[in-house]
Amino acid sequence: MNRSVQHAQLTAPQPVGATAPVLSIVIPMRDEAASVAPLLNRCVAAMAGIGPFEICVTDDGSRDGTAEALRDYAARHQTTALTVVTLTRSAGQSAALHEAVLHSRAPIICTLDGDGQNPPEEIGRVIAPLIAPGASTGLGLVAGQRRKRRDSASKRLASAIANRIRSAVLRDGTRDTGCGLKAFRREAYLALPYFDHMHRFLPALFRRDGWEVALVDVAHAPRLSGRSKYSNLQRALVGVTDLIGVAWLIRRRKRIAPPGRSVTRSDAAPR
Repeated sequence: MNRSVQHAQLTAPQPVGATAPVLSIVIPMRDEAASVAPLLNRCVAAMAGIGPFEICVTDDGSRDGTAEALRDYAARHQTTALTVVTLTRSAGQSAALHEAVLHSRAPIICTLDGDGQNPPEEIGRVIAPLIAPGASTGLGLVAGQRRKRRDSASKRLASAIANRIRSAVLRDGTRDTGCGLKAFRREAYLALPYFDHMHRFLPALFRRDGWEVALVDVAHAPRLSGRSKYSNLQRALVGVTDLIGVAWLIRRRKRIAPPGRSVTRSDAAPR
């Protein structure tokens, strides 16, 4: 991300004595003003009975009034913990996600796309493997995989080809890394090598660092409004270079004990 990009953070007032969140719902938005209220309302409803949470949104250089819609939502829903990070110009989805995670407070993150195509009603299923009693401490990422995608035929075809090539090169064990619905450990994510478009390679990157990855089939819905901000050609052009870079990162990684595993050390001096 260009370091000249400036940030403005808006945080809705917190109730006195509010409990620290167990989950941060992270949402990147670019020109999604019409989706703000319905999407955030569904997130709040989906978290009923799960535990204290916060919502962290990055406004990725929107020009359609998304920032104003977020400010209005914060003013009208002051019991909802909402943090908005505003980028003065678009930095891309990976940068928007990264900025929101940096401003989050919970140990577990759940990400959603800002267009409403990832149903918030699936949040509980996606985070369950990470927060359930007895959850594996070695599990770092739960990745959603879309079933019955509600996209155009050209977008589905381009995605299928890209996923097949990526899977053959990286052997990351997932058929759909483009699904925005994911849950992961915050500290594990922030320890990953950061680069543009990294959000498309999270299963491979988490496995590279020794974490277990779980896959969950999730629903997919039509956009709430508007259209995609990125074309199939844009995705194809950046995908090849990124794929080569991720493959290089995986090969160069030194193998270490996976998280959650004990390491026996000897205090004896080397001979």
